[in-house]
Amino acid sequence: MPSTPEASAERGISHPGVDGRPDTAATRAPRPARRTRHFAAAALLTGALGIGLIACGSGGNAPDVNVKNTASAVASSAAAPMKESKPTGLRIPSAGVDAKSMLDLGVDGDQELQVPPVDKANEPGWWTGGVTPGEKGVSVIVAHYDTAKGPALMKDVAKVKVGDSIEVPRADGSTATFKVREIQQVNKKNFPTDKVYGKTDRPELRLLTCGGPIKDGHRTDNIVLYADLVK
Repeated sequence: MPSTPEASAERGISHPGVDGRPDTAATRAPRPARRTRHFAAAALLTGALGIGLIACGSGGNAPDVNVKNTASAVASSAAAPMKESKPTGLRIPSAGVDAKSMLDLGVDGDQELQVPPVDKANEPGWWTGGVTPGEKGVSVIVAHYDTAKGPALMKDVAKVKVGDSIEVPRADGSTATFKVREIQQVNKKNFPTDKVYGKTDRPELRLLTCGGPIKDGHRTDNIVLYADLVK
């Protein structure tokens, strides 16, 4: 596996571009074994994971998307981890998100990372190579900001503030409730892989979408919401 964005640029993950055709990002993400995947995720992913992870954009005249990078201190204690249970939806009250379903995002036959297709731009997806939301470790959810068809699920991401809640209903009937600790907008070329996917002994969530201006039909940045389980 390449260890730098430059090395991995020759190997792509396929994802829908703004015109519905596959676009190429700069890494592959083979799924680790279930028992060890949350410990091995950062090692298996290169520094380029997330470059173009969500290929969103609604044309050259769409406005730029910018959020203020902000963070709060890490809480001294965390909620107890939950048992494994697949996510079944996503609620972010401050952004008007109330999704009733959740796509599984694994890897395809070429070991390339999947993302939500353009025709399901209002559905979030959970990366099955990570833990389920609420378990100890990092759970990753991805969602479109917009596509060629217009605004998508995370169209109001700029309304999310540190301290806001993210709720993830789960198949066992429980809900994992997270509190946003940090908001980061970063150019996809500088995607913070270790920070996003690195090992943690706490139940944490990362929600990834797109931001920035549109260049060559795609937004240049990723917006990352870092959140901690509170109940």
